[in-house]
Amino acid sequence: MENIIKDFKKSRLFVLYILGFIFAFTSAIPAYVNSSFLKNLTNEHVIGFIYIIGAIINLCALMIIPKILKRFGNYRVTLFSTILYFFSFIGIVFFQNIFLVLFCFVMTGMMASIIYFNLDVFIEHDSLNNEVGGIRGIYLTCINLAWLFSPWIAGEIVGISSFKHIYVATAIIMIPVILLFYFKLNNFIDPEYKTYNIFETIKTVFKTRDIKDIIISSYLLQFFFALMVIYTPIYLNEYIGFGWEEIGIIFTVMLIPFILVQVPLGRLADKKFGEKGMLEIGFIIMGISTAVIPFIHSKSIIIWAFVLFMTRVGAAMAELMNDTYFFKKVNDKNLNLINMYRMGAPVSYIIAPAIAMLVLYFLPIQNIFFFLALMMVWGLKDSSHLRDTNVAESKILIKL
Repeated sequence: MENIIKDFKKSRLFVLYILGFIFAFTSAIPAYVNSSFLKNLTNEHVIGFIYIIGAIINLCALMIIPKILKRFGNYRVTLFSTILYFFSFIGIVFFQNIFLVLFCFVMTGMMASIIYFNLDVFIEHDSLNNEVGGIRGIYLTCINLAWLFSPWIAGEIVGISSFKHIYVATAIIMIPVILLFYFKLNNFIDPEYKTYNIFETIKTVFKTRDIKDIIISSYLLQFFFALMVIYTPIYLNEYIGFGWEEIGIIFTVMLIPFILVQVPLGRLADKKFGEKGMLEIGFIIMGISTAVIPFIHSKSIIIWAFVLFMTRVGAAMAELMNDTYFFKKVNDKNLNLINMYRMGAPVSYIIAPAIAMLVLYFLPIQNIFFFLALMMVWGLKDSSHLRDTNVAESKILIKL
């Protein structure tokens, strides 16, 4: 019976890997053109406010999602979210009123956050603790494989048509996602979710040093992603002078590390090395390579692709080690902790644009990258406090 359950979980994990891959396209294809799309509607100083408003709404949604899951179940909530996500992209394409377009834009971000959270619950439910690194490595590689090709696809679409065709393509990709959720995950049995008080959770997390440090580490990584996603395309396009087809090539090369390193490193984290050392190396690489960016004035695709490639070598290592460490400490019943962990993205999209707007008010845009490099040094400090997980260690269930 135990083997049958394991085989069933592995088959459902395979479906989740496919879902993660397809769904990632819907986040990845528009990601690096969103800021330029918004700039066409407003200006680069207002972009930060739009991201901040969207991130606040995402944060509020993540705060209430555990209660919604407890009432309706993960399958129903996920299915409803995917359908609403689809119609939000349709709204961006067809609405003419700028406020309705911006409303739909914010909705896509909120629904994406909820769906990624729900996928975490599905994955964690079927993960064995001594295989977390391998499972997370495969899952993240599937997601990042979609991100690898998306900048090139987005660059080609924008190069020959317009920004709105990006959102048409994204809506089309959502159709198989909805169908897979509907037909393949309808037999999911929810665990007994626990509702919680967010302030009590924060208080308890800060009393648990390992959980606190890994959450801070994850938040800093999300801060890195937020600033890079919003401002690197604008910087390359408007200040260095690359066209969108060239930017698509650069970003595709940039994302290759997420495909190359995460599966082998996940297995090493499970079987041989701990997470701490590789996490520290990741932050060091991110800090050094990001600090180099303002000094590059060349319009060479090769130079820019290499430097951004190195930033993502560090980010790929940090992303996987954060996830592996964290999900070895919790299980799918700990929605409070998973929720707080995934709040890193919306929190970062509140803080990062706010800081960037402040920097841009006083200094040229390239100084954003200096500031970001300093933040990665802070990440190195926090990751140094972690204690490596034991391969045979059971999940640490935090009672809240």
